[in-house]
Amino acid sequence: MSFVSQSTKKKYSIAMDGPVGAGKSTLARMCAKALGFIYIDTGALYRAIGLYCYKNNIQVESESCVINSLDNIKIALEKGDGQQRVILNGEDVSDDIRLPEVSMKASAVSAIPKVREFLLDMQRDFAKTENVIMDGRDIGTVVLPNADLKIFITTKAEIRAKRRYDELIQKGINTTFEEVLADLNTRDYNDSHRKVAPLKQAEDAYLIDTGNMDLQRSFEFTLSFIKEKLGLNV
Repeated sequence: MSFVSQSTKKKYSIAMDGPVGAGKSTLARMCAKALGFIYIDTGALYRAIGLYCYKNNIQVESESCVINSLDNIKIALEKGDGQQRVILNGEDVSDDIRLPEVSMKASAVSAIPKVREFLLDMQRDFAKTENVIMDGRDIGTVVLPNADLKIFITTKAEIRAKRRYDELIQKGINTTFEEVLADLNTRDYNDSHRKVAPLKQAEDAYLIDTGNMDLQRSFEFTLSFIKEKLGLNV
């Protein structure tokens, strides 16, 4: 991964965790832009591996099959049009990794210890050299346990499913709210019950529920919260 380094005296790391559809990725991206930080979407890394397995008919239920494929996977994050672009083996897959059929693949591969190990050093090394907001499922508990600030973004499953459904419809993806909700509930269960790095709020993380706030209000609240907690005047 290569970005332009930020020249500040101290490098800040912010961990933003939460379940699928809670809005953490959008909020992390918006806050990072406002602060001049780098946004790292760790979920996109797992989705890229899930997409590779999907395209190459690799059975994600078989740990050995997934592990054997890792040597053939090269992932990079690049900046394009002001947004993070995910490059898988030289191809921009930023849109493909968001497809519903890839979501379950991503959830499955993320439960494999060797996959998490494959991506862990990449994520930690980047946080050492940049001001970052990193979002995912286990950033505050595993990836960046010493982050300067930890935030857990969440709200009810039905609200999260409606947000994801609207997003998919806007992209022209044919699905139903019931399908999206079922997928979300399955992913919530899998993410929170996996043996390795399950989804959970870190003990020292602050909880933010976005259920009663629209996107703009959620952004303003979260940004103000970050500035206050880190003493930033941006």
